[in-house]
Parts: sequence; C-alpha cells; structure tokens
Amino acid sequence: MNKSMLVGAVLGAVGVTAGGAVATYSLVKSGPEYAQVLAVEPVKTQIKTPREVCKDVTVTRQAPVKDQHQIAGTVVGALAGGLLGNQVGGGSGKKIATVAGAVGGGYAGNKVQEGMQERDTYTTTQTRCNTVNDISDKVVGYDVRYSLDGKEGKVRMDRDPGNQIPVDKEGQLILTQNDRVTN
Repeated sequence: MNKSMLVGAVLGAVGVTAGGAVATYSLVKSGPEYAQVLAVEPVKTQIKTPREVCKDVTVTRQAPVKDQHQIAGTVVGALAGGLLGNQVGGGSGKKIATVAGAVGGGYAGNKVQEGMQERDTYTTTQTRCNTVNDISDKVVGYDVRYSLDGKEGKVRMDRDPGNQIPVDKEGQLILTQNDRVTN
C-alpha cells in the first residue's frame, strides 16, 4: 500500500466520521421537543338563549252592559218614588210630592242600576307569555402561558394543551396540525 493511498483512506475515514458527528449533533441538538405549560385559562363568552314562558292568569272583566243609560233603573225608581210621594199630603201638595218623589226615585234608581252594572263582573283564564333569556357560558378558547428555552410566552389555543405543547425542529409551537407560532 503506497503512501498516497494510505493518506487518502485516512482522510476519507476522518471525513465520514466528521460528517456522522455533525449529523448526530444536529439531531441531538435540535432543541426541546416540548414547551412546558405554566398556566391555562379558559376564555369564555356569555350565550343568551331566549325562550318563551307562558302562564295562565285569572282575569276579572266587567260584564257587557245591556242598558247603557240605566233606563230600567230610572223608570222603576221613578215609579216607586211617585207612589211614595203620592202617599204624602193632599190636594196640590200631593201632586208636588208625587212629582218630587218620581224625580228623586228616578235619579236614585238610575244610580242604583249604574252601581250594579259596575259590580257585574265575570272571571276568565287568560294565557300570558313573555320572553326570558337563559344565560350560559361557552368556552371559546384557552389562553396558555408556556416556557420554552427559558423564555415565557403566551398563546391562545382552541383546546386545553395539558402540561406540554409540542415544538417542531425550528423551535415553533405546534398548536394544531397546520398552525405554528414563533417565540
């Protein structure tokens, strides 16, 4: 074996060993595989869900009035008042008492019928509805504080990552299959 061949073999072996060492170093020294999660806080929003609430209530109403001008009460009162006035006095005084009794009785009968009509009511059941809002909280994401290579960072994620967040070879967080965040 000549000298140049020996030098070539040694240099080749050194080159292959150095290349293997560099490749191994880059694999080993690619950085951490995970960022350490320090805190996770859910981000919530309030959801208002309207719904209708109905209940039956008792309602008292005034009965329909058949004699709006209280004619029946006025007539009955006038007759009764006239009869009573006719029993008083004699001669022309009797006529004045009869007329006065009829006028007073007519007025009293009118007011009595009016009061009776106001108190003439009926009760019915009515359904009354109104809209109320049910309020609930919905988690829309998570604010995550993490530590990577001695530095703290913060990121919003759509899920709770647990204790660790995966990191790719470039040192970026792997949040989902396609998303990455740089420090």
